[in-house]
Amino acid sequence: MPIVKPHTRRMKLADKVTATRLVLAPFFLLVYFLPKWFTLPAVWTVPVLWVLLVIAEITDLLDGHIARARNEVSDFGKLFDPFSDTLVRITYFLCFVADGILPVVLFAVVLYREFGILFLRTLMMRMGIAMGARSGGKVKAVAYMLTGVGALVASSLVRLGASVEAFSVARMVAIGLFAVSVFFSLSSFVDYYRVFKSARSDS
Repeated sequence: MPIVKPHTRRMKLADKVTATRLVLAPFFLLVYFLPKWFTLPAVWTVPVLWVLLVIAEITDLLDGHIARARNEVSDFGKLFDPFSDTLVRITYFLCFVADGILPVVLFAVVLYREFGILFLRTLMMRMGIAMGARSGGKVKAVAYMLTGVGALVASSLVRLGASVEAFSVARMVAIGLFAVSVFFSLSSFVDYYRVFKSARSDS
């Protein structure tokens, strides 16, 4: 079977923009838990976390536009972009689950789905096909982003000393968004599996 050749050329601008999310993900986790690890005030983390989240989401919008505008669309980018998206959003969710904002069961479903997609993409690569993001995956990505925003609102309320009632409302909204995200996540997995099954039948 043909093997997709590794990306050996210098990273293009679109790929560099995508790579920023690989740095932002662990930095977000570090800032999120720093107050707990060292018993520090948490108020200062609120604006920092929002800046990190906004930058990550903006780069997600920019890298695709840059790739198309500069004619830099590549098989590497088709795989690197969703990988970076998944890494940064899984990091968000991990923080919010550890903080008791998002339920661990839904997080587990998301993890299983993402590992499943990774396995399908690996199989497709062995067939010489780089399976990039599809429309269902893009809808899922938007739902993930909205969940991250909703959960960070709830986390920010706690860090700013808001009332328990305000936090409870924000948390319920975040959980609702997360449930919707899981639905779109599983729906897109079915779509990706159909693509894989069709490609395998044609090979």
